[in-house]
Amino acid sequence: MTSSQPRRGRPRRTGSHLSVRVAHTVLGGAVGVMWLVLPEMTSGAGVPVAIKEPTPAASTTAVAVTAGDGGRSTVDLVLPLVAVGTAGAAAGYAYIRRVRRTRGRTTPGGASRPPSGQSPPQPAALDEEACAALVAADDRIRAARCELGFAEQLFAPQDTARFRRTVDEAGAELAAAFRMRQRYDEGVPQEEAARGHALAGIVGRCAEAQALLDAASAAFEGLREPGRASGEALVVAEGRFRELTGRAGAAEAVLAELRARYAPTATAGVVGSVEQAKDRLLFATVRLNEARQSADSAQPVRAARQLLAAEGGIDQAAVLLEGVDRLAAELRAAERAAPVALAAAEAEVSRARAGARAGAAHEHEHEHGETESGAHGGGAGAATEAGAGQGRQVAVAPADASPELLPARLLQADTTLASIRRQLPDLQPPARKPGSRAAGPDSHRRDPHRQDPPAPDADGPDTAGPDTDEPDTAGPDAAGRGPREAGWDPVAVLRRIVRATASLASGRDETLQTAALIAARSATAAAADFVETHRGAVGALARTRLAEAQRLLATGDPADLAPSDALALEARELAELDVRAHGNPYGGPDHTAGVGGAVLGGVVPAEDPDGGTPAGFAGPAAAAAGG
Repeated sequence: MTSSQPRRGRPRRTGSHLSVRVAHTVLGGAVGVMWLVLPEMTSGAGVPVAIKEPTPAASTTAVAVTAGDGGRSTVDLVLPLVAVGTAGAAAGYAYIRRVRRTRGRTTPGGASRPPSGQSPPQPAALDEEACAALVAADDRIRAARCELGFAEQLFAPQDTARFRRTVDEAGAELAAAFRMRQRYDEGVPQEEAARGHALAGIVGRCAEAQALLDAASAAFEGLREPGRASGEALVVAEGRFRELTGRAGAAEAVLAELRARYAPTATAGVVGSVEQAKDRLLFATVRLNEARQSADSAQPVRAARQLLAAEGGIDQAAVLLEGVDRLAAELRAAERAAPVALAAAEAEVSRARAGARAGAAHEHEHEHGETESGAHGGGAGAATEAGAGQGRQVAVAPADASPELLPARLLQADTTLASIRRQLPDLQPPARKPGSRAAGPDSHRRDPHRQDPPAPDADGPDTAGPDTDEPDTAGPDAAGRGPREAGWDPVAVLRRIVRATASLASGRDETLQTAALIAARSATAAAADFVETHRGAVGALARTRLAEAQRLLATGDPADLAPSDALALEARELAELDVRAHGNPYGGPDHTAGVGGAVLGGVVPAEDPDGGTPAGFAGPAAAAAGG
């Protein structure tokens, strides 16, 4: 940024240089004219110039000049012409040089073409550089968070607070870079020059994130060194390792229960997580043993390197095991929310249909303007007021639903919700006892005018409303059978409900907002865990989608929940494609146990997985340079 200030002053200095060159040219011309006129000024008018009588040897070369014939000496003409030509050539050379420099300038006042001696970076090369910078910075920050987490277990909060702030600041720079990349992928900006500047900005943001960590890496190494030397850091890692080893069996039992209770799609995100966690722990076992042996043999640098690799494996094992427990909690929450969300969705559809019908009736009355129609309008208004007095919500059509598309949207929503209810028989509303009152103020009893548009089947989506507790007792937990026997995916059901009413719902229903939040959180957390434990193979595109999903989820705006869910699902799919394309070239007997998973997780470098410097706060390159 400092180099841009003097460049902005160049166009203002160009005028002064040009005026100096013009002045030089005029001065040269004036000197030439004076040289031509000088003989006339020194000789008398009409008097011949006297020339001494030459010697015989020189008489052949002498020239007699008379005033009558207007002749001039050749010497008097050549010197002025040479002076004028020299001045003109200098001015022309200065002008050509100025034009070339102006064409090669990239600041305001000149064209945007690069200098002729340096070719501009190609868009594809700059794009690859930006993607590589995003991946490198993301890996660095993830590794820094991992190592800082182990340091926080050993040192007091006041000792690690500044390093936590540094990591957070670096994460903020990286988040801004990911946001720029997301907008770039969306086509913003559109101009080629601006898109090139955007890619350069991404590279700059990533470099700034790395620079923040570089500035604090020496102090952080100084903080960790005493703990490593005393063996306390190794004790902390070994304690964490033993804890996770005991949790692996429990997580395996939880996963088995989930697979028996729910559909395969419900647990697809954690299939193989326990096995991968055990593989990371096996890798950590080898590295912890090597770290202790190196410490006992007075090899502190090698001991620190092995300890750092073990900490990376232990941290990823924790992510994999905690993902199983988190999914179990999410499925239970979604299972409880599904009946209420389904009832709320059916209520939104009913309100949208009633609002559309009321709007059509009002438009009909307005067009005909008949007195009889006016009377009917008054009756409808009275009925609406009476319904409002009984606690029923006023029917309002969706603001963004055009009259032409609304019937099709209503029919599609009816079809989806009815399909969900047929797949989940325990979600059917309980039979009402004779003489009992209707359920709640938002009761979704069958509308007598459901024929417009026609419902997909006779027993359409009519159930108790969200203000009653009946759907909870009728859920899957009530009878202990039904959905659990058939196998279902509660989170996917919530996602289908939210999407079915996305174009109809007013967006103010808290039940549907809760359903959207559960789905978005589940998808985002699953994608984040996958990227974290497979970052050695995941590219920039999947990371960008994940970062955008996390940003939208953190806004707290209900309108951002659906886009966050969709982006998280896309991020997971892209990450899985990257992993499949990457493969596992380190699964053979030539490497120690667990190395393949550690390389896939980005714990150790793929170039030298057995002896290379693991990822950490200082970064692999800085750590290698330090010993």
